[in-house]
Amino acid sequence: MRRLTVVQLLPALHSGGVERSTLEIAAALVAAGHRSIVISAGGRLVATLVEGGSEHITLPIGRKSLGAFAVMRRLRAALAGLKPDVVHARSRLPAWLAWFALRVLPAPRPRFVTTVHGMNSPGRYSGVMLRGERVVCVSDSVLAYVDLHWPQGDRARRVVIPRGVDPAAFPRGFAPSAQWRERFAAEHPELQGGRLLLMPGRGTRLKGHAEAIELLASLRASGQDVRLWLLGADEPGREAYLAQLRDLAQRRGVSGALAISPPRHDIREAYTVSDLVLQLSSQPEAFGRTVVEALSVGRPVLGWDHGGVGELLRELYPAGRVPLGDAGALADAARRLLAAPPPMPVTIPHTLAAMQSATLELYDRLVAD
Repeated sequence: MRRLTVVQLLPALHSGGVERSTLEIAAALVAAGHRSIVISAGGRLVATLVEGGSEHITLPIGRKSLGAFAVMRRLRAALAGLKPDVVHARSRLPAWLAWFALRVLPAPRPRFVTTVHGMNSPGRYSGVMLRGERVVCVSDSVLAYVDLHWPQGDRARRVVIPRGVDPAAFPRGFAPSAQWRERFAAEHPELQGGRLLLMPGRGTRLKGHAEAIELLASLRASGQDVRLWLLGADEPGREAYLAQLRDLAQRRGVSGALAISPPRHDIREAYTVSDLVLQLSSQPEAFGRTVVEALSVGRPVLGWDHGGVGELLRELYPAGRVPLGDAGALADAARRLLAAPPPMPVTIPHTLAAMQSATLELYDRLVAD
């Protein structure tokens, strides 16, 4: 395999599944001796990226504005100087900017790859993700969605490469240190003493935080001492939404059993101190990384049976799937899983190493064509 230069494009590097996938492929490229470059507006993960041996170029390629044409020209100039073998766009606006920039570069041009990380609204704007010479779908659910809404085009270009979990980072039977447990108890005394429900995810309405609070209220009303941790929901710019969640908790009488916290790096420890992990997004998730991470460390997962989450639960933990929006079934399933969770899957087939290997192999084959 010859040394490649690969440029990945995404709006920013703050937090989230797209950002994590970008860093994971960047790390794999560096480990294999390739040159890894990421172009984004920046963010808190840039330091991690650069420390891992990749390069970062700051451009506001995710900002929808009248200045997008000027940004496209700057992107074109950057790509002309870098002369990459592959340009990999992971979001719609960066994909549009890259597509226009690549069209005016002299031949031989970089090969163009896109990844469909979410089930975006059908239409011409989202259709740019189907213009890649290879279109990576992160689950079978995403591929089915793409085929349904964009039946035109060359389906041979579409390939499923599931996101993955690193079993070494999320080992079965992992136990946090005594020091970590002490810090956690001091930070969140409201979460101590009862059974802990954990729901990781950004502070957006679509993640289902209100449904999680209603579940908490239902379980506590039936006499169960249950606590709820909304990890990652406390983000800048979400103050009004968080106020609504706290108001709901107050009205339902569960404020003292609820914690809403910012994103954290110790998600593994958070999984292991929880009794049940929730995935309640009302919008279908493309993959559902939370599901495989939690199951990998040996924690039961409860989630709506749709999208990538439903796909994973059907395959790995059927007892954890619940019909979308059925609050009664959700509470019943939570009671069952808290009382007697079924055995965990022996192995998790979707590994980080498999995802990285398949992606690098895709790059290599495409460049060799």
